[in-house]
Amino acid sequence: MSRPVRIANCSGFYGDRLAAAREMVDGGPIDVLTGDYLAELTMLILWKARRKDPGAGYAKTFLTQVEQVLGTCLDRGVRIVANAGGLNPPGLAAELTALAERLGLHPKIAYVDGDDLVDRLGELRAAGHDLAHLDTGRKLAEAGVEPVTANAYLGGWGIAEALGAGADVVVTGRVTDASLVVGPAAWWHGWAPTDFDAVAGAMAAGHVIECGPQATGGNYAFFEEVTDRRYPGFPIAEVEADGSSVITKHDGTGGLVSVGTVTAQLLYEIAEPAYAGPDAVAHFDTVRLEQAGPDRVRISGTLGSPPGDRLKVALNHDGGYRNTMTLVLTGTRIEEKAEWAERQLFELLGGKERFAEVDVTLLRFDHPDAPVNAGATAHLRITVKDPDRAKVGRRFSNTTMELALGGYPGFHTTTPPSAESGFGVYWPALVPAAEVQHRVTLPDGTRRVIPHPPSGPPRTLAPAAEPGVVVTGPVRNVPLGTVAGARSGDKGGNANVGFWTRTDAEYGWLRHYLDESRFRALLPEAAGLEIRRFELPDLRALNFVVVGLLGAGVAASARPDPQAKGLGEYLRSRTVEVPETLLGAGGR
Repeated sequence: MSRPVRIANCSGFYGDRLAAAREMVDGGPIDVLTGDYLAELTMLILWKARRKDPGAGYAKTFLTQVEQVLGTCLDRGVRIVANAGGLNPPGLAAELTALAERLGLHPKIAYVDGDDLVDRLGELRAAGHDLAHLDTGRKLAEAGVEPVTANAYLGGWGIAEALGAGADVVVTGRVTDASLVVGPAAWWHGWAPTDFDAVAGAMAAGHVIECGPQATGGNYAFFEEVTDRRYPGFPIAEVEADGSSVITKHDGTGGLVSVGTVTAQLLYEIAEPAYAGPDAVAHFDTVRLEQAGPDRVRISGTLGSPPGDRLKVALNHDGGYRNTMTLVLTGTRIEEKAEWAERQLFELLGGKERFAEVDVTLLRFDHPDAPVNAGATAHLRITVKDPDRAKVGRRFSNTTMELALGGYPGFHTTTPPSAESGFGVYWPALVPAAEVQHRVTLPDGTRRVIPHPPSGPPRTLAPAAEPGVVVTGPVRNVPLGTVAGARSGDKGGNANVGFWTRTDAEYGWLRHYLDESRFRALLPEAAGLEIRRFELPDLRALNFVVVGLLGAGVAASARPDPQAKGLGEYLRSRTVEVPETLLGAGGR
């Protein structure tokens, strides 16, 4: 087909806006409705659900959304593609069939699986594949701890095969987020697996829309640009035959689609600019963006390379139990009060050594002579972890309350005594693609194995042009966010922060100024951690990866911001020396 395929997103995570599917179907013409439901943490949540009910293991909210739109989608020829199958794609397909029967509808349903490797871990190890190559995984493996989930990231060709066989609905297990766009675009335009540039372009579009309204003004650093403050409309990617695309949203919906909002999402949760996937490597440092009209941003120029010969595998381990109590400290001598509380509490509990892990963090919100009580408070956040749930349950939280009348002055807590909760430990690994069967079950019950695209070395790109003259002259101390946007996120235990600017002059300054040492000075928590810095000049952007900042991942991290969602905004608040010529006459 010659015209672009209009691929809409209606979910960025398991628990996102339920009404989004209906809004995208009713809001204007689309060809494919997609939804992303799977994060690393989600796989652990689905494992817990399946442990209680063997028939579970998929995103149940997807069924609610499909019930609202299935009839309309069938009438209009809109295909539905989602990774909501999680750990049980055939189970979700069966539930969709039952749902359709109750509605008196007859969709053709297909599912993609083969990603689940948890029952093959022994076999893979026996073949010499190291699934614990990172420190976290190695320590757990040495302790004899087995993962509870292990899922390889599949690509989009199983989805394309299902759509080509006439499927109205395709559900998958663990495919990459971008595969939800790559598969439909490849089907629509008739791409071959070796069309790496086109696939890479679709990967860029898929990466932009997979987090829903983050591409349309949500979580956007320069939010003063978003003049329509209604809840943002969910994004649409109009993918063309060469892989170029236009990112947009339905007319009359809230939010904003601009070069800035798209840049922010391109930088979200990436590492090096060579963005690796199972179908191709998309070179994000070749992406070009231009405003093509109101709420329309064109993505073009994305170059692709063959994928590597290995697939990423996400593994989750049942880490045990944790509990957190937060003590409020008020007024003066905050650090002395915190030290007293910590010493008293662990004396009552029998010592820190009784727990597998202890994290004590003093969070300072207080300032002298505060005009209101809340402005004089700090929080002492105490987290304990252990395989024995009794140690970290009510015994821990109730003991904390014993300090109420016998501890520091002004003692109180942010919550009453709490029960323990389970947590997981995440780590990534790699396995040869040849060890993973990418399977699709078509609407007629036929099962096919999808060949992996041919692998090969990455293409050699011409060196990026040096930015123009670096701005110098008198400087002024202002927040970094005065000239630079940022978006941050997590990849397991690592955090990424992508910075971008709005002008070439600002980028020339940022590239020269924000090297690794200055970044480390802005983020004292990174002391002793590896920092990786990457340049994306066509986006006027820098990306930093802080290795290990989040420990063993979101489910295990004791940080108040375990997914590093606010890390970029924190760094934008740090004061830096910016040339006055970049600030303008009004001081921006």
